[in-house]
Amino acid sequence: MSYVRTEDLVDITPASAGASEEPVALVAIGIFQDAETLSASQQALDALVDGGLTRARERGDFRGRDSDDDFALFHRDGDGPQRVLFVGMGKVEKADRETVRKLAGRAVRRAEALSVTELHLVVPALAGEEDGAFEAVRAGAEGIHLAAFDFRELKTPGEGDDAPKPLVDRALLSVDADGEAPSGVEEAIRVGSAFGAGENLARILQFRPGNVATPSHLAEVAEAMAADLGLEITVLGPDEMKAEGMGALLSVAAGSEEEPRMIVLEHRGGGEGEAPLALVGKGLTFDTGGISLKPPKGMEDMKFDMSGGAAVLGAMKAIGMLRPVVNVVAVVPSSENMVNGKATKPGDVIRTRQGKTVEVINTDAEGRLILADALSYTADHFKPAAMVDCATLTGACVIALGHQAAALLGSDDDLVEELRGAGDRSGERCWPLPLWDAYRSQLDSPVADLKNVGGRPAGAITAALFLSEFKGDVPWAHLDIAGTAYGEPRAPYQRKGGFGFPTRLLLEWVRTRSG
Repeated sequence: MSYVRTEDLVDITPASAGASEEPVALVAIGIFQDAETLSASQQALDALVDGGLTRARERGDFRGRDSDDDFALFHRDGDGPQRVLFVGMGKVEKADRETVRKLAGRAVRRAEALSVTELHLVVPALAGEEDGAFEAVRAGAEGIHLAAFDFRELKTPGEGDDAPKPLVDRALLSVDADGEAPSGVEEAIRVGSAFGAGENLARILQFRPGNVATPSHLAEVAEAMAADLGLEITVLGPDEMKAEGMGALLSVAAGSEEEPRMIVLEHRGGGEGEAPLALVGKGLTFDTGGISLKPPKGMEDMKFDMSGGAAVLGAMKAIGMLRPVVNVVAVVPSSENMVNGKATKPGDVIRTRQGKTVEVINTDAEGRLILADALSYTADHFKPAAMVDCATLTGACVIALGHQAAALLGSDDDLVEELRGAGDRSGERCWPLPLWDAYRSQLDSPVADLKNVGGRPAGAITAALFLSEFKGDVPWAHLDIAGTAYGEPRAPYQRKGGFGFPTRLLLEWVRTRSG
């Protein structure tokens, strides 16, 4: 198991005929809640099923609510589609890109239930967007790729009744717009497919267990991806880390038989010498907690502690596909946090690459240690225009924001606002928390420059304050994704497990910055 060309999982192309004419196994179209009139495409499909949609609405069987259960499916014979699916999208005034992604997810899920592997998705132009047709098609392509993904590479294929449901592997996309067909559909599909492919790579890496997705494995995947997409890559091992003085990262890796790696990927799409945008992701491939051992219940999910690194690698995949006109550097510090006779102990004092010393109070607060060396390395070697890190860092973040938003903290208000907006547009939302100096005293240590935990109060904030000590003079922001990176699905295009969050948020930010 290594690099996977996730863009090949679904073949998405523009539809060449109208919604009622395309000869496919399933056509799916969204209907807004309590819509008083139907569009031309909706009317044509209603006529194709002999007014079945109109009757379902009149009887209250279908209302168009934003719900996985609000749909109307019709089977038919003759030319055109074999099945017609009307999917609820909720209230029209709330429609945005996420509405379209959910429409795509529900269409794909219904196709799976029917063992259908091809569909034609008709998306509504988004009235609130500058180019509503483009953004709707882009979101539709994202949603199809995300929903059609299922991690099956470690399962033995079944036969007969035990065989898994086939996955959607071909899709057509069109816009539900009266009049002349909008332009730019192919480009919108290209962009949306890249976003989906990047996030799907992140999900694959998340799902792979700790005995597969080791630090060396992440580096191998990155090397294969770089060769495929024309990215520059450098991989640092223990010797290079020692030469750099990365005492924090090496202290976390000390208890493991697996060697640490630091993966550095570069996309050079901007001007020569132009300061890059920097993405830094925590790549802790398995976290036992170290000597501050975690309880056994749920420890299997600690394979997801590399979710930040997975998202950064996924973002670089999409960046390599899209080739934006901007320089981007990605840095993924990767190690395990294990227990042996050489493992770092509570009370140990370590020296970071930057030179500051840290008293290790809790070895289970290891993510901030590997990020400390990664941030200072990135700031010093690349002098980025802005630097964003993402990490499953604190349980305190989950207590504060639950599973609906990542915590967002940073040193630059403009950067924080850029990321918040990118989160809203991408559907991977984040919310700011304060980064006030008043909390800094919680990190004071009697024996070192600072300690690695600041106690229970404001745990997400003190963790970010710890990281801020190592950013240098670079505008910097931190995304704590502990509550959003994995878990139970919260959107119809997700499955239980890894979500790839915040791959699309990072991509939306880079794409916005590149103009």
